[in-house]
Amino acid sequence: MAVTIRDVARQAQVSVSTVSRALSAPGLVKEATRQRVLDVVRGLGYQPNRAARSLITGRTGNLGIVVPDLENPFYPAVLRGVQTRAGEAGTSVFFCDSRENPDAEEELVRTMAGQVDGVVLCASLLSGEQIAELAALTPLVLINRAVPGVSSVLMDSGSGMDQVVTHLESLGHKEYVYLGGPAHAWSHHRRLQGLRDRARMLGPFEPNFAGGVAAAEQALQTGATAFIAYNDLMALGVLSHLASRDIKVPQQISVTGFDDILYAAMCSPALTTVAMPTEEAGKVAVDLLADLLDGGPAESRELPTKLVIRASTLKHPMFA
Repeated sequence: MAVTIRDVARQAQVSVSTVSRALSAPGLVKEATRQRVLDVVRGLGYQPNRAARSLITGRTGNLGIVVPDLENPFYPAVLRGVQTRAGEAGTSVFFCDSRENPDAEEELVRTMAGQVDGVVLCASLLSGEQIAELAALTPLVLINRAVPGVSSVLMDSGSGMDQVVTHLESLGHKEYVYLGGPAHAWSHHRRLQGLRDRARMLGPFEPNFAGGVAAAEQALQTGATAFIAYNDLMALGVLSHLASRDIKVPQQISVTGFDDILYAAMCSPALTTVAMPTEEAGKVAVDLLADLLDGGPAESRELPTKLVIRASTLKHPMFA
């Protein structure tokens, strides 16, 4: 009688799906587990049949990722990390853009669930209850969102914001305003934790260029000498509006962003911002998804952020 994949799984003391991944997508299996499976395969003389293995395990060899806005340069960087790590494992990636629509986001995950082995969900706009329901439907890893019992990769926005304020204070600024993003966004609340009531808050504003223009007009009424934008796209809108009003940055007003997207270093003046480990977050998300597929528990990891000082911040004129 021919040796089956179930015989290998039984002797290696792992699931059938783990044997399948060890043979077809080794990057998604812990090295010690993979080696144990390979030893059993050699010992039993097992010859895998790819079609049969797919039918037995129900695995697709595909992963999914849903982002809220693919036009935001923050998310393609995350996607690059997911695709890099998945590619190392020989796994394909399906990606979708929910266009900042929570109903579309939920529907996309539900639709993907039958076509992929698991889903990475970025900056979800869904409630904790809805996310928990989706995590029961398919292996799920969150990026920049925390829900008890669901695996997540977090970027330390609180620390990043603390670094921004400390930097501005070191330059002598005492009056600065935070131009807030969407009130419901998890990242917005983490930034507020880093502020710790040390800045006046305006908003919420749309987290894009137009939102930054609107925010800058309001911020000018405050008399602040530094504007802290929710993200770099807003900061670019701020810089544009200030230039249209012939207000010099940073000589008259310092401006900071958040995320360190590609354009942050290319604009004029180059933007002081917080670098978020976007690509690394995508890679870690795939690692956590692999752990779930191996039967591991939900896990949360937090990655550090770092202030990048460029030309858009300067000492307050009184201290220059």
